[in-house]
Amino acid sequence: MLSVRRCSRSGCTELAVATLTYVYADSTAVVGPLATQAEPHSYDLCTGHAHRLTAPRGWEVVRFEGEFVAPRAVHDDLTALAEAVREGRCEPAEPNAPSRRPHLRVLPGSAD
Repeated sequence: MLSVRRCSRSGCTELAVATLTYVYADSTAVVGPLATQAEPHSYDLCTGHAHRLTAPRGWEVVRFEGEFVAPRAVHDDLTALAEAVREGRCEPAEPNAPSRRPHLRVLPGSAD
């Protein structure tokens, strides 16, 4: 399942559809489609903030020309497993087994 990312602007609760990245060496702000993963030195923006963004004096804004689209939720077994691992939601295989922290276990299954 896709985790929901919100606009990084203070007080905004809209869904993020674009990513803002600053290129300090070129004095440029780049607004493009939403990055696949949140990055520590970039900012997620909603449609309104992505279109209205202005840069400091002397800086250039490079903006994606297409339409910003919210990412679709993709749900399959591999995605669900990856999300469970990230969020630490995996339970022990045996109900009474002691567990210091959630972990994954491989269980024998039938091969199709």
